[in-house]
Formats: sequence, C-alpha cells, structure tokens
Amino acid sequence: MLQPVAAIVPNTMSMSTHLPPWLVPRHRKGPALERMTPVLRRCGVSTICEQARCPNVGECFAAGTATFLILGEVCTRGCTYCAVGHGRPRPPDAEEAERIAAAARELGLDYVVVTSVTRDDLADGGASQFAATVAALRDALPSARVETLVPDFAGDEAALRQVIAARPDVVGHNVETVPRLYPEVRPGADYQRSLALLRSAANAGLRTKSGAMLGLGEELDEAREVMRDLREARVGILTLGQYLQPTRRHLPVARYIEPQEFAALEEEAKAMGFDDVKAGPFVRSSYRAGH
Repeated sequence: MLQPVAAIVPNTMSMSTHLPPWLVPRHRKGPALERMTPVLRRCGVSTICEQARCPNVGECFAAGTATFLILGEVCTRGCTYCAVGHGRPRPPDAEEAERIAAAARELGLDYVVVTSVTRDDLADGGASQFAATVAALRDALPSARVETLVPDFAGDEAALRQVIAARPDVVGHNVETVPRLYPEVRPGADYQRSLALLRSAANAGLRTKSGAMLGLGEELDEAREVMRDLREARVGILTLGQYLQPTRRHLPVARYIEPQEFAALEEEAKAMGFDDVKAGPFVRSSYRAGH
C-alpha cells in the first residue's frame, strides 16, 4: 500500500532538538512534493526517497530528480539501519517498468535513478526487472539519463550482466559501511562481493558509483580504507553521508560527523582519483545525482 509522502518523509524533525545544528532537516515540504505526489500515486509507483525517509526528498523533487523503487516495498533482508520493511515480498509486477516510465515522462525528469529492495527470493535477484525498467525509460524519455542503484544479486554474475546489457548511464551499488560492521549493519551482505560487483560493472565500460554512511561506529581510518578499496575497484563516483536513525527500532547513531570532517574526507577522496565526490551530513547515494 503506497503511503502519502507526508506520512513517510523523514521523522528527524521530531528529533531535531537532539540533533547538532548542522542536521536540522531541510526542504521537507513545498510545491515539488505537492506536484509530484499525485503523479506518483496515480501511476502506482514508489520512491526510495519516501520509503527510506530521506531528508533530501523535497530538495531532490524540486530539482527534478527521483529515485524509483522497483520490485515492491518489502525486502528479503533485514539491514538494521534501513527503514524499508522486510519479510516475504510479492511476485514482481510485469507492468511496473511501464508505470515508472509513464511517471518519469509526466514529471519531465531528465535524470532518473532506479533502485530496488533486495530480492533473494528471485532466481536473478530482480536483474531482469532492472533491465526492463531501463528499456522502458529509454523509450519514454530518450534524452534522460538513467542510473541503476542495484543490490548485490547474491554475487550472481549472470544477473549483473543483464543490467550491464541494458547500458544504464551509471551503475551504482552501495557498500554502506566498513567491513567490520557488516555482521551488525548488513546481515546477509558481503563486502568483497559488493566490491566485485562494482569492479565487474567498471570493467564492462560503465560509470560506477558507491556510497557509505558514517556514524555507525566506524573509525575514520576504516572509512579511508573503504575509499581506497572502492578506487581499486575502479569506482568513479563516491558519496559519503551521515547515518540518521530512521526509527527507534533501528541502530542508534554512534557519532555525528562534523561538516569539516566530511569536507576533509571529500578532499582526500578526490586526491585518490575519484571522478566525483559528494560528502556531507545530508548526502545520500542519489543526492544531486544528475550533477
């Protein structure tokens, strides 16, 4: 059941008295939300911007970008940082790709990000649905650029090749955190498997992108090591942002990273050779993606 945007945009406003001043939420409401919400609901599509309670939803909608969520709203994994529900999902919707393309066309989007829940229950992890959605967007909006933010497909190289064959402009996959924290933060995921996926996409000639959250209990030297690993995997675009606890049921924030620390990490990442780096408290994997 798709919920109204107002019901699921970030709940950090209620916690704002406990947040440092640089983390007061921005752009929560406005004309962009009012314009986009009816289109999303009428087309029967969902965005991760809403489901994951992203603090940038108003800003990104106003800038004409959206990150569509395919393969339903129920994930087969239970990452302890993520607001998306987990459990037993429904079968894929054969009409989903066309509905997303219709919504993107009506909204006049010039940069479209497509992501999904993780679907370990599907033989190809949902790769064919990604490929179909990219194809539908190419037909509906030939001039738009398309980015796919994919799960790890349980390490299935054949599944990844389906996405690569669709030739999105960018293939993204987030490592999310440092390897030491994977058992607690990303049960079911594997750090080296994620690096291998990114390396394969880069070797196929596609631009690649990855991101991580800070404030989950990592040391900054561990974060730097992740940055080096991503460069060795030929990742071109890097995003680093502050983890914010979506609800009290999720992992608590271990530390709030100060803006100057993000700025220093951004400069270090650029020196490592990334094509583009965005690092800051509100940065998310699709933040200002069109840029």
